[in-house]
Amino acid sequence: MKELVAFMLESLVDHPEEVNVTEVRDRATTVVELAVAAPDMGRIIGKGGRVIDSIRTLLQVRAAKEGRRVELELLEADELR
Repeated sequence: MKELVAFMLESLVDHPEEVNVTEVRDRATTVVELAVAAPDMGRIIGKGGRVIDSIRTLLQVRAAKEGRRVELELLEADELR
C-alpha cells in the first residue's frame, strides 16, 4: 500500500522529494502515515477534501482485497521527522 500512495502523491505535488510515506501494520489494521511539504498540503487535501478522500477510498479497496483495514493519516513533513 505504501508504494501505491507514494506513486499517486509524487505525481500530484510540486515537491515530490518531500513525500514521505510510512506504513505501520498490526494484526488487522494498517496505518499509512503520509507527510508532504507544507505548500503541497492544499493539493493533497483538495477542494472540500475530495483528493484525500479519493486516496482513502482507493486504499480501502486495496485493503479489502487483502482482508485488512487501512487508515490514512496526513502530516506535514516537519511533523514526521
